[in-house]
Amino acid sequence: MKYGERRNHPWQDIDLRDYENHMCLDDVQQLPKLNEIMKEQFIAYPAKTVMILGVAGGNGLEHIDPHIFDKVYGIDINSDYLAESVKRYPQLLGTYETICCDLSEADVILPETDLLIADLLIEYIGYDCFQNTVKQVKPSYVSCVIQINSDAAFVSASPFRHVFDRLDEIHHSLTEHSLSEAMHAIGYHQRLRSELALPNGKKLVRLDFMRPHKEK
Repeated sequence: MKYGERRNHPWQDIDLRDYENHMCLDDVQQLPKLNEIMKEQFIAYPAKTVMILGVAGGNGLEHIDPHIFDKVYGIDINSDYLAESVKRYPQLLGTYETICCDLSEADVILPETDLLIADLLIEYIGYDCFQNTVKQVKPSYVSCVIQINSDAAFVSASPFRHVFDRLDEIHHSLTEHSLSEAMHAIGYHQRLRSELALPNGKKLVRLDFMRPHKEK
């Protein structure tokens, strides 16, 4: 790398196949578990538009009913991920739109949606950036999944572990309480909490929030 040359964002250097193969390992199982959760997220609220932050290759998009949703936005920093997500779900042509952006950049412009989904994403942008994103999108409902670790390692041991080495640069430690406080500070209160155990002792915790005046 030459002096003054800007490095890629860590997620831009992770091959989608490596990421998904890691997430599907028998002792990780995050991809299929997230798929189950997303199926529930899509039908939980009376939303006609939805934005998925960190959509990657589109895991879970098969649960989108284009007769229910007018628009689905997939947001990711990796353009290759987004291209693959479009290729995998041709049935969503006209409904699914991708936006390649770095949510931490001040000049990012995002459309408004009824529902905002952020699964295993807040860990990589932090509370402040997530608050700013929510305030811009103005969703009635926000559904998040965060990972609770049983040990110090937030990336599970696997043959693909080295692929994720640079994620240490952008990883933020999260707690349920602090996330709830951050959401409350911008006018959202917690509506739901559920958790799903993973084979390696970690847990996926789903936290849903809503704006009180939008409840139906």
